[in-house]
Amino acid sequence: MRRETQATMSPRAAAETPADPPMPSAHVPASALVYETLRARIVSLQLPPGARLSRPELAAAFGVSQSPVREALLQLEAVGLVATFRQSRTEVTLIDPAKLRQEHFLRAGIECEVANALAAAPDKSVLLKARGILKMQEALSDDLHQIELFRELDADFHRELFAAAGQEALHGLVADRSSQMARVRALDLPRTSKMRSVIEGHAAVLAAIDAGDRHGASDAMRRHLSGSIERLPEIVAQRPDYFAAR
Repeated sequence: MRRETQATMSPRAAAETPADPPMPSAHVPASALVYETLRARIVSLQLPPGARLSRPELAAAFGVSQSPVREALLQLEAVGLVATFRQSRTEVTLIDPAKLRQEHFLRAGIECEVANALAAAPDKSVLLKARGILKMQEALSDDLHQIELFRELDADFHRELFAAAGQEALHGLVADRSSQMARVRALDLPRTSKMRSVIEGHAAVLAAIDAGDRHGASDAMRRHLSGSIERLPEIVAQRPDYFAAR
């Protein structure tokens, strides 16, 4: 029997900001770089709920003026990841269970349709690519030190399905509108049993698509996307300080 393993992270370590953020280039607007970097840190909980963000300190860290930092923070506020209070105090928001369920409703609705569409006309080349990603995830399934790579592969798997369905642009929309869900997954995923559950979910979706089972593909995708939502009470109990009152 495999032992359940779970990664742990101290509050201090979670709040630390990497010393060397990426520097802006001529090809990437400064505000976009700041936004993407901060969003990645927030949804991975490197910047946990309640963390304070200083515009001057962020500007200095990124080597930019405060204007692109301000623009990035406004974008983050628009997707519910930060909130600005009096005297320009900005904090990472607490995870809102109500918004979380709205995001899950949106994502499940869209991704179930993606799976349905792919099952209507199974494409062996798509399945081959997706199974290649799945094999890489399987190789990491017992190694919590590779959790970030596992998350990247998870995103690649779903992006591949969106692209195959001709809906790649929707993947970015869903990602931007699933910020609360991404943080809950970051709390839920660092367990080897959860990693194996993700792999099993991906395999079930691909099997149904390959069989041309449209209903089965949609149902498998819905089950796959619902694991963290079903465990929400347990996740909240583990880190109540990360969640807004319901």
